[in-house]
Amino acid sequence: MSWTMIDTWIVVAGVLSAVSCALVGNYLVLRRMSMMGDAISHAVLPGLAVAFLLTNSRGSAAMFVGAAVVGVLTAVLTQWIHGLGRVDSSASMGVVFTVLFALGLILIVRGADSVDLDPGCVLYGAIELVPLDTVDLWVAGEVPRAVVTLAGMFVVDTLFVMFFYKELKISAFDGQLATTLGINAKVMHYGLMTLVAATSVAAFESVGSILVIAMLIVPGAAASLLTDRLGVMVAFSLLIAVLCAVLGHVAAITVPVWFGYPATNTAGMMAVVAGVIFAGAAVGAPRHGALSKAIHRAVLSVRIAQEDILGMLYRLEELGGGRGSSGAVAGVLRRALGVGPIVAGLAVWRLTRTGQVQRTDGRYVLTGAGRADAQGLVRAHRLWETYLVKHLNLRADHVHEPATRLEHITDSAMQERLSDRTGRPRLDPQGKRIPPGSPEDDADGR
Repeated sequence: MSWTMIDTWIVVAGVLSAVSCALVGNYLVLRRMSMMGDAISHAVLPGLAVAFLLTNSRGSAAMFVGAAVVGVLTAVLTQWIHGLGRVDSSASMGVVFTVLFALGLILIVRGADSVDLDPGCVLYGAIELVPLDTVDLWVAGEVPRAVVTLAGMFVVDTLFVMFFYKELKISAFDGQLATTLGINAKVMHYGLMTLVAATSVAAFESVGSILVIAMLIVPGAAASLLTDRLGVMVAFSLLIAVLCAVLGHVAAITVPVWFGYPATNTAGMMAVVAGVIFAGAAVGAPRHGALSKAIHRAVLSVRIAQEDILGMLYRLEELGGGRGSSGAVAGVLRRALGVGPIVAGLAVWRLTRTGQVQRTDGRYVLTGAGRADAQGLVRAHRLWETYLVKHLNLRADHVHEPATRLEHITDSAMQERLSDRTGRPRLDPQGKRIPPGSPEDDADGR
């Protein structure tokens, strides 16, 4: 792979467009308005057509103003239809951008059909041609025009987010709270939509609609999986955007060559890299990733199985007449629990390892420590049964299942509150003794 100054400028343009889109895209993700970026990127077409018809020029300034105006109009009409027509927000976006997109096509066909509109350029942009159109900056010399435009847009986006960070944060999570605190949520909304429109237009010519949509949504969505803090989310989204631009261009000029093909489009490959990064975050994020959730569910299943085993062995002791008078073999425990052999095996292994259960004559029985924990679980179960019958008027034969679930989230403090609310009962609704939980309970004769 040979790297030239052209490649550097392509990457710079890609980075600037990606971070500009990602910066404002975070708030679209937080507001659950991810499709607004898609809507605006499609709806700017009539603005481009009208700008050409009025000026008879494809100059960047005229096109930028026309597209930005229609982009803001898209946000206004979407909000208006959603508010007045009581239409779902996603449906109102679909109505507005399809109508405006169709209007733009009609205007181009009827009034601007002489304009060279390359579908490939619309979809993927022309980022490879960015280094060819330069302006002379006396400080930096010849710099691609698109880089100057995108750098200016990034500065504007950054200043807006910095100055209105608190207002954007509050209005994104709770518009009514923002209004209560004196923040005009509508002004923040339309200010953000104006920036989204302007950023989309600034990046559109260079990277095309596909990458604009991808960079508005994917970095923010991936970052939201990695953290729950807005400041960290913004930082992560910018880092992801930079990685998409750099790795996207490198992949575009190297990966196809491995398979005997020429280099491919950089903007398209940047969007592909964004998808790969998001997939990695969706699977491996420490809290919200699919892998971490699966591990958490597995650990929870083992913990619940452990507690069910303790409760089962305690009840067997009650039936047997005393401590150590009964027990169960592993197969009986697994069948009674209704879980798989792996979960049951791990549960028994952990109970044995922590000294709560020991194996005697081929049977598993409670130790002193295990008996104390099991007593608390059974006490919580029977107190919940009593509470559900006494305060929710459930039938006594309908409270075992809900009590079985609730016992796993009941600590000693909650047990005492349940006991107080139910009058410190001695027996549960089935007539079974409720184990003591405090000296006062023992004094009551339980």
